[in-house]
Amino acid sequence: MASITMDHIVKQYGDGFPAVNDVSLDIDDGEFVILVGPSGCGKSTLLRMIVGLEDITSGELRIGDEVVNDKAPRDRDLAMVFQNYALYPHLTVYENIAFPLRLQKGQFSSEEVDKRVRRASSLLELDEHLDRKPANLSGGQRQRVAMGRAIVREARAFLFDEPLSNLDAKLRGQMRTEIARLQRNLGITTVYVTHDQTEAMTLGDRVAVLRRGILQQVASPRGLYDQPVNLFVAGFIGSPPMNFLAGVVTGDVLRLPIADVPLDDRLRAAVGNRETVIVGIRPDDFEDADLIAADRRGSGVVFDANVDVTEWLGEVLYAYVPYETEESVRKKLDELDRELEGEGMRSQLVVALDAMSPVRDGDVAELWIDPTKIHVFDPESGDNLTRDEERAAKLEEDAKEQRRRALERARRRAERTAAPAGPDGTTRESGTREGSTAAGA
Repeated sequence: MASITMDHIVKQYGDGFPAVNDVSLDIDDGEFVILVGPSGCGKSTLLRMIVGLEDITSGELRIGDEVVNDKAPRDRDLAMVFQNYALYPHLTVYENIAFPLRLQKGQFSSEEVDKRVRRASSLLELDEHLDRKPANLSGGQRQRVAMGRAIVREARAFLFDEPLSNLDAKLRGQMRTEIARLQRNLGITTVYVTHDQTEAMTLGDRVAVLRRGILQQVASPRGLYDQPVNLFVAGFIGSPPMNFLAGVVTGDVLRLPIADVPLDDRLRAAVGNRETVIVGIRPDDFEDADLIAADRRGSGVVFDANVDVTEWLGEVLYAYVPYETEESVRKKLDELDRELEGEGMRSQLVVALDAMSPVRDGDVAELWIDPTKIHVFDPESGDNLTRDEERAAKLEEDAKEQRRRALERARRRAERTAAPAGPDGTTRESGTREGSTAAGA
């Protein structure tokens, strides 16, 4: 395993277009980092530069302590899993997994090859499929075979290039779980490219958001969601995405198309002397006012909303509220919509309510919003004016600690699994406090 360090990396093609523009990113040994962004943002190009399939125009790439800019892909000791599986149809699952080891003629004995293949197949629950051909496997099974081929190499890092995009929604959910479990158990440095922000939010220790080849923000999933640095990150992260509304400052009130919000100290400091700002509100920051306790109701803003359409999904109710966009920010929001691959459809507020809410199509619903959850963005630069640097740093510290604990639990489980049994059938760990508790139970 090894760390990966990118120092001012640039990829410029013959026409002078910088597909990757001055990206600097440190990936720790054993860390799981996601590269995410809309189509054409440079994420796959950056991954291919790490593995050596694309030349680096300028900047320095290090794997561990070694500069690898001029090293061939085979000399970087990285394992890559592609979107299209890249399996050999005439070989069995066993031989597909063993293939990277067979290529290194004479380096591995038959016993070592068999040991590595069966370890990988056991990790990926492929034992019963080892004699089958890829054509007889499901999409999820084929992807697990491709992952097995990466595992047997025992490389310094895993690189995934949109590995789940060919799978249906149910299989994607299952494979996300498998990849997360595998990475945690192996503790191997992993870089994962996706355009699916659900994968980004559920898989990575940290997520790097790219826009037009430029790195926008690198943070834990919760850090990105709670403290985005700008309008682009706020709009890309989250499903459904953040609602963006024009906010016009009138005295001590921030007038939105849906409600008037009093300017408290936090919002006043963010707005400054601006007359117009862009206000961002997450769908899940709204609540049905009729379901709120009286003491909370008074601490927020209550407003009437003409609900056009509702969608009840069992665990949540989505309500859609059309509104008119202020001309002063329309151009900026239309530009953002195009970048986020939107369809330029009507402006509507998306509200996520408790599944028990009685709100339905055509209702005039009374909704509630907590002003402390509101984000304010500069309409020119797109910067998040309400970003709390202290809270952002705390979120990153918490994420690191959670990951450390998860890796420690995985290590202990691996040790228990590997510990040889004693004469009485117990493992060496049975004398530990955890083992004694289990025995007593």
